[in-house]
Amino acid sequence: MNFIFKNFFLKNKTTNYNTLVVRITYCAILVSFILLILKIIAWEYTRSISMLASFIDSLIDITSSTINLLILYYSLQPADFQHSFGHGKAESLSALTQSVFICGTAIILFIHSIKYYSHPIHLIHPTIGIIVIIFSFFSTLLLVMLQKKVIKQTNSQSTHANMLHYQSDILINSAVLFAFICNIYNINTADPLITLCISILIFVNGIKIVYKSIQSLLDHSLPDYEKKIIMNLVNSWPKVLGAHELKTRQSGPTRFIQLHLVLDDKLSLLEAHAIAEEIELELGKKFPHSEILIHQDPYSIVPKHNQGFFQN
Repeated sequence: MNFIFKNFFLKNKTTNYNTLVVRITYCAILVSFILLILKIIAWEYTRSISMLASFIDSLIDITSSTINLLILYYSLQPADFQHSFGHGKAESLSALTQSVFICGTAIILFIHSIKYYSHPIHLIHPTIGIIVIIFSFFSTLLLVMLQKKVIKQTNSQSTHANMLHYQSDILINSAVLFAFICNIYNINTADPLITLCISILIFVNGIKIVYKSIQSLLDHSLPDYEKKIIMNLVNSWPKVLGAHELKTRQSGPTRFIQLHLVLDDKLSLLEAHAIAEEIELELGKKFPHSEILIHQDPYSIVPKHNQGFFQN
């Protein structure tokens, strides 16, 4: 797995956010397309509603990933005169779009599973379904592992939204496999019951993506562990007498970090600027693709409630 990631995603050490996110999205579309074809063939042979649910899930995968790719190309465009902070929020809109597909499909599957539970059927050619589902399980598992590595490198919201969906696919494939095995032993109600559970799982994951996307669009601050890294770095910096008003957010690949430094009144403007510049460079190393704004305050003018360092 590491071999695949290093050779197809990290071909060199300078492989950046844009390249990684686009490559993993192409990879997701390819996997979804292959599984889509296999599952529609398997459904034609087996007439399993859980296989149909899995097919619809793959159809959502390929549709949402394609929409995701188109929006990604837009969101990764550099800042321009009319969009001075870049186009990163389009990535959150992409994730929100995916969640609409996910929740809508979950509701449709829920309704169909109730209908089939009332009139369960014995599946035809279950072996074909079992082979397709086992292949789907391992190919999806490999994709999720690659997505996790890309997320670790980029913290991409759209890739994270995609990964959550494919993680649910692993559970879905396991459940469909269980339904086929039950059907072999004439437990015919397992198929619609599994589909019912799948629809609920898909809906819950959709709601999670809705929440995360909306939080991003509302400029939710960076994760606590990232803010702690910023605070610890600033608090331990030589000649810094205090720090306050840390504000953070993320838009697509770009983190925005701003804060106030408290410095000695006797420092020259040149010295104060140099300290802020050094901190900015160090933060840039820890958080690539960041825009950092540091304001310097003389110690004597800082209000009492802003005196001291960041509190962890």
